[in-house]
Order: sequence, then structure tokens, then C-alpha cells
Amino acid sequence: MPCISNDSTASSVPVLDRQSLRPDCGNCFALCCTALGFSRSSDFAIDKPAGTPCQNLNSDFSCTIHDSLRPRGFRGCTVFDCFGAGQSVSQDLFQGLSWKADPGTAKDMFPAFKVVRQLHEMLWFLAEAAGKTFDPDTSQQINELRRAIEDAMGDLQQVLALDVGAMHGRVRSVLMEVSEEVRSAYLAAGDDHLDAELVPGADLMGRKMKSRSLCGADLRGAYLIAADLRGCNLSGANLLGADLRDARLGGADLSKTLYLTQAQLNAAHGDALTLLPSELDYPAHWLNS
Repeated sequence: MPCISNDSTASSVPVLDRQSLRPDCGNCFALCCTALGFSRSSDFAIDKPAGTPCQNLNSDFSCTIHDSLRPRGFRGCTVFDCFGAGQSVSQDLFQGLSWKADPGTAKDMFPAFKVVRQLHEMLWFLAEAAGKTFDPDTSQQINELRRAIEDAMGDLQQVLALDVGAMHGRVRSVLMEVSEEVRSAYLAAGDDHLDAELVPGADLMGRKMKSRSLCGADLRGAYLIAADLRGCNLSGANLLGADLRDARLGGADLSKTLYLTQAQLNAAHGDALTLLPSELDYPAHWLNS
């Protein structure tokens, strides 16, 4: 069943440029492969303490098994997205001086990467929210938050001293305002087409929901691990922080979802018939399967 929005106009607020919030590994000092740690599991074949280089890291900061991460047991690497924080920290905050050239920089560079990664993720979602709100007051809030975040990233000491939790709270508040605005614009039969179980944080692991209309559903933080969402229409659905690991998305319409990320798609299974937002890419394992 198609989803119909009761808003007949198009937002006049342009979607903010997200190009700088996409990873550019060629200008990064492999910070995701060094600053972060992981434990041996189904996602990682080895244990790696935080602050140490991965055993697969090449001398030029490239990955020696990049083309075979999944079959080699490093699926976790394929679902990580730094939102462009790597190149920002490497080239802007540290002016191109790597932790390898100057090992003393690592003590600040690695913590800074973790902070900037969170800030860039906030900017990614705010860019989307800016393009979807019709409320001028909300638009102003978004622009003010963007400026505050960008200003905070202009200096290393500011980054390290930033109260990330407080900033996250401010961003989350405005994202939820836009979510309510967008989701309320969708109509469906009787306005009660969504089950009571489709709520934030819902446990929907393995749930069979094939070909259902999920328009306007608030699924933020929901556990959709291995859920069957094939053929579902998720227009206007809020997927902020939803766990889509191994979710089946073949033929689903995700083109107008809220707060969907590349990492979520990389963790799921879809196909060439899955409709995606224009700024996200089809994961390689979707097209090769």
C-alpha cells in the first residue's frame, strides 16, 4: 500500500552538502584501525586493543585485506562509518602530521577522533533534518547547532574538552521535533495501521513483516536484527539508531526514511530492487550476492 503524505508542498530548505561528511580514507591516518579496539567475535577475527594498529594495516595506512574483509572474518569493519571524521582529524586538527611520523600525537589524536566522529554523525543527521523541516524556527535551531558543532571542531583543545553528551542531547531534541513533523504528514487507512509493538526500542528481532506498510513508524533504537522487511514501505519511518544487522531489505522502499545511515545498510541484506535515499550507496555485498 502506498504511503501518502498530507503535505502537498515541497520543503524550500535545501539539503546541506554532506560530501565532507563521507569517509576519505586516502586522507586519513587509519584512525578507525588504530584508535578503536574490538574483541574477537562473529564480527572480528581477532582481539585488538584500542590505541594499537590492526595487524592488517599497511605502512601507507591502507588495509591489506580491504577487498576480502567479510570472508576473512572482519565484517565489523565493513559496517563502520566515521562520517568523515578521519580526514578531518588527520588533515585539519593535526595538519597532516601522522601518529606514525610523530608517535607523541597519538595521545590526543585518538581521543579527538572518537569525539569528532560523534560530532560528524550529528552533523549528518542535522543536514537531513534541515532538508525535511518546514518550520522556520526548527530550521534556525538546526543552523545554530551546526554552527556550534563546527566551531567546537576548530581547535584541538576545544574538541577534547567538549561535553559531547550535552551536545548530543541538544541535537537529539531537534531531530525528534523533525521526526514528529515528518511522520505526522503520512496518512494510512484508519491512522491505526501501525501495530502497538512498532515503538522506539521495540524488540523485533526475526519478525516477519514482509510487504507491510510501515510508513511513519517510529522505530528509533528498535532491534530489527534478521527481521524480514522485504517489500516494506518505510517512507517517513524513523530509523535513528535502529539495529538492522542481517535484516532482509530486498525490494523495500527506504528512499524516504528518516535518519538511515550507510552503516545500517552495510549491516543488512538487500538487493538491486531496494530503494535507497540518494545520498546512500548500495553495499557491495548486496549486489554481489
